[in-house]
Amino acid sequence: MLYAIFATDVADSLPKRMAARPAHLERLQRLQEQGRLLLAGPTPAIDSPAPGEAGFSGSLVVADFPSLAEAQTWADADPYVAAGVYQTVEIRPFLKVFPQQDG
Repeated sequence: MLYAIFATDVADSLPKRMAARPAHLERLQRLQEQGRLLLAGPTPAIDSPAPGEAGFSGSLVVADFPSLAEAQTWADADPYVAAGVYQTVEIRPFLKVFPQQDG
């Protein structure tokens, strides 16, 4: 089943985020290689695709996990959690409706 992982950053998270980013992206790359990642990315703190020093307010990951518990375990092990980037992390089941797949 798909799960949406909504994370909210602590204030002034950009330096912590940048330091932990390579390890964070490596984990997402593994999910993608396994065919389990639907989408992932940060939420800019301002209305801009390049927020610069304004940084980011959080992240969203939508991926396939066998259960909510396994999605939680995966999220808890995120390098951004260990680095203190995230203030909160919420996980909810997600049903993809669009875009529809052919076939």
